[in-house]
Amino acid sequence: MAFKLYGSTSPSSTYTRLVAMIAKERNIPYEFIPVDLQKGDHKQPAYLEHHPFGQVPYITVRHLSPFPGSHRCSALCADSYLLVEQQDDGFELFESRAICRYLATLGSGPELIPTDPKARAKFEQAASMEYAQFDPIGFALFWERVIKQYNGQTTNEERVKELMAQFETKLDGYETILRKQKYLAGDVRAFHSKHVPIETVGLMNYLCRRSRSQIYSMYRSETLSLSSSN
Repeated sequence: MAFKLYGSTSPSSTYTRLVAMIAKERNIPYEFIPVDLQKGDHKQPAYLEHHPFGQVPYITVRHLSPFPGSHRCSALCADSYLLVEQQDDGFELFESRAICRYLATLGSGPELIPTDPKARAKFEQAASMEYAQFDPIGFALFWERVIKQYNGQTTNEERVKELMAQFETKLDGYETILRKQKYLAGDVRAFHSKHVPIETVGLMNYLCRRSRSQIYSMYRSETLSLSSSN
């Protein structure tokens, strides 16, 4: 199995990068198809046929088969584009979290979604925290501090102060959880804990290095892991 990843080349496209990280973690080959957000490629009718909300990323799945005339597909076929013929099989998927959950069940590599019922429940709890507690405030901060500047707009500093106060409260909750267990999903290093784009890491270092040692330790461990795998 392989896939095409339609996404942004911008470092600020954390959702595209998250999908790519999971694919690498699970050793799943993919072809990257750049989508130029500045030119509005994601709002064109042809693109909206695949992603009705006009966002990135989305994927199309490809199946691997031997080239015509070859005797059989060797073990190398799953890892080499040179030995196989690729054809889209019609399956498409958008929403980065859904894509990551799908990819986490495929390929080979470390288990990213637990199968034990209790461990899976902890995973779902942590995934829900990321979606409901962390991401709305984190993305709003990212929008004010990064996206607005990128678009030539003015950051609303009062809004930033308000968001930072809310974010600090969420991080206090994370710190409490991480005093009791290694990761947010218990002792399982699940895929959602790898949602660590450089902008988030910088913010975490600033907010947690001195006052929230458990969060800082987890993020430090994850960023070192990502660096060593690149």
